[in-house]
Amino acid sequence: MTVMNLGAALSFELSKIRTLRSTAWNLGLFLVVSVALAITTGYFLRITYTDLSASAQQRFDPIGAGHSGLQLGLLALVILGVLVVTSEFSSGTIRSSLTAVPRRGVFFTSKLLAGALVAFAASVVVVVVSFFATQAALGSHSVGIGDDGVLRSLVGAVLYTTLLTVFAMGLATVLRSAALTIGILIPLFFMVSTILANIPHVQKVAQFLPDIAGGQILYREPQGTTVLNPWTGLAVLVAWTAAAVVGGFLVIRRRDA
Repeated sequence: MTVMNLGAALSFELSKIRTLRSTAWNLGLFLVVSVALAITTGYFLRITYTDLSASAQQRFDPIGAGHSGLQLGLLALVILGVLVVTSEFSSGTIRSSLTAVPRRGVFFTSKLLAGALVAFAASVVVVVVSFFATQAALGSHSVGIGDDGVLRSLVGAVLYTTLLTVFAMGLATVLRSAALTIGILIPLFFMVSTILANIPHVQKVAQFLPDIAGGQILYREPQGTTVLNPWTGLAVLVAWTAAAVVGGFLVIRRRDA
């Protein structure tokens, strides 16, 4: 039996994601790690706020604090995106999937859409819960949902995590290996970007890395010496994601299963 319709193929891919044992674990970790770190950061900032210098208090960003746990928790979501793609290559079920959905463009599009929908839905929950939990922990130093920059940051945070998940799925399709893809992404997100962003002669280039550029949307003001603002930074992340998706499509169209 073949599936030619995109809607049917999308339903097929969502069913496969539900059956992955790692799905519940990764989504659970995304929620728990993000919210726990956000609350901890909010509480710590509240009890130490009066110890900060005047300039540090002026730079204090309660919006960014609400996303403080997001970048660590995000790794669980990115790993889920990688596994959604690579589990079929490692198990050999990719051949059955391509038999069911022989049009590779439909197959690849439905897989990306399924991963993006799961990432988007999980991100909405995690971003909103993290933000309100952190603001409660911040006490008198908190901001409300209607304050300047808050809604932009919340919407941007959901787009940021969803785009990075799709970026990871595109890269995983190119590499076809969970270990190799995760081995590139985790050092990139945790070490390489941070190190390069603090090297004077390299930081001008490092600001265009996908996680740093897209991460500008999480804060009230641009972070560091950057020429990007929240929306141009997100546009750079969109460009990285598009490049990964195009690369993944070319690989899956030309290479044998």
